[in-house]
Amino acid sequence: MFDIEYKGGNCIIIGTKKMDFVFDPKTSLIGLKDMPLKNRVSLATEERFSVLEPEAKLQIDGPGEYEVAEVSIRGTRAVRHIDTATTEPLSTMYRIEIGEVRVAVLGNISVKLSEDQLESLGVIDILVIPVGGNGYTLDAVSAATITRQIDPRVVIPVHYADKAVNYEVPQDEVELFVKEMAATVEDAGTKYKVKSAASIPQTLTLVKIARS
Repeated sequence: MFDIEYKGGNCIIIGTKKMDFVFDPKTSLIGLKDMPLKNRVSLATEERFSVLEPEAKLQIDGPGEYEVAEVSIRGTRAVRHIDTATTEPLSTMYRIEIGEVRVAVLGNISVKLSEDQLESLGVIDILVIPVGGNGYTLDAVSAATITRQIDPRVVIPVHYADKAVNYEVPQDEVELFVKEMAATVEDAGTKYKVKSAASIPQTLTLVKIARS
């Protein structure tokens, strides 16, 4: 049905038979090569994480509703965790529907999600969320709080300590989030494969994907 790869930082690739969806492709910001986007769909949780590619299938860096390759996408504005409640929302949360599976991809957002934001996300099966903390993104406690609010069946942590990645601020180890969630842990290797909606665990499972 589709698979999820982790590329470092907040970058993941959701691959279906028809299309690749690349989130936050500007990985040069963390010392890696930017993700190639030719004939792919690019989605940025903030404008600064996007890469201009004229040959991309579609490039999204803000709120709205989109349909491409039989996949439905909804972007919802959110205030970043480093901003105040009165600041203009600069981050976008994404809800992606692939068949009967609903995936949410979050960026650097505030821990306080409103009822309207939660309603916009709706029922979520798989949540991708940054956990590295130290003032740069959500920390383990805040990420766990949002995870419990959204109540997915699978949570995939990203944006945590990695010796090969040059973050602006040192990031916490993923194990802090693992400990905070106290959920079943599955090591997916370099790809998390989702064969069908029925294949997703019924109880909360933390899936670790090795950066590839």
